[in-house]
Amino acid sequence: MKKLLLCLFLSLVFINHLSAQELFTYTEPASNMAKGTLGFRVNSTLMKDEVELRNNLHILPEVMLGISKKWMIHLEGFLSDRNNTLIAEGGALYVKYRFFSVDDVHSHFRMASFGRLSFNNSDIHQDAIDLNGHNSGYEFGFVATKLQHKVALSTSLALAHAFDNKNEINYRFPNNNRDAINYTFSIGKLLLPKTYKDYNQTNMNGMVEMLCQTNINTGKTYVDAAPVLQFIFLSKMRADISYRFPLSNDLYRTASKGFLLRLEYNVFNAL
Repeated sequence: MKKLLLCLFLSLVFINHLSAQELFTYTEPASNMAKGTLGFRVNSTLMKDEVELRNNLHILPEVMLGISKKWMIHLEGFLSDRNNTLIAEGGALYVKYRFFSVDDVHSHFRMASFGRLSFNNSDIHQDAIDLNGHNSGYEFGFVATKLQHKVALSTSLALAHAFDNKNEINYRFPNNNRDAINYTFSIGKLLLPKTYKDYNQTNMNGMVEMLCQTNINTGKTYVDAAPVLQFIFLSKMRADISYRFPLSNDLYRTASKGFLLRLEYNVFNAL
């Protein structure tokens, strides 16, 4: 808990000295893509496996579609080299519905509900539920995002449920531990440019995300921090780099820390 409070304090200090856009890396804000926008994204994570003492590479390609100002969907794929060969392990469907919005000239507040359905054929090797590359299952929850001038704050709360990845002993999730609560807090701000002139300027954003999960049956919890540096080019291309690490980690994971690189390209008015 002391580490969590310290990280939150440092986050607030960090924000008070910077100036962001609600384009978070590990979490989705309540805002949606513009209607008709088609996005292509690749997330690559290099995580330290503390059991095998090697780095695991996960590649997650993603296609995103803004259906309307209230609805958007993501289609994701999961690839991993945990077994020394890069293979496809599954995929997911993510849907978000923005149901509340208060917009002003230099600020807005939005709320949305979201759901994810994932399938995965890899072996079960940890107690934490990860529907973004490790487990089959579903998740549903709510997210609220506040943008005030150039400061963005976002928080979410969700219930996750894990299925068996296969009907085999090493692919089954413990029956009593299949449900968990995910909760997050993200804060970010614009670093550059100091003076905004046009859409062609490169933006650099700094942010910190807190990523937490508590297993409902065991009560075990992890709390992770993830500082991010983000670049946006020509208002449609994006590159994020981050390092995620645990502040508290009594919910067992084989790989709890490592790097993430995200590349993204958006086509506006594609549909």
